[in-house]
Amino acid sequence: MVKAVKQGKEVLLTERGKPLAVVKLIEEFGDAQATVRRLERVGLLRAASKRRALPA
Repeated sequence: MVKAVKQGKEVLLTERGKPLAVVKLIEEFGDAQATVRRLERVGLLRAASKRRALPA
């Protein structure tokens, strides 16, 4: 799925055949940081409470 999104494709997520969400590149919406801040403001995204390296 991630590979398809990186190639610019939109991926439709379904649950038992019913559409649930669309995954697409953030760059399509303009400035990525501005998009993240907007999503935080409306409560759809929450910043990580701890900054640490992701597991391998």
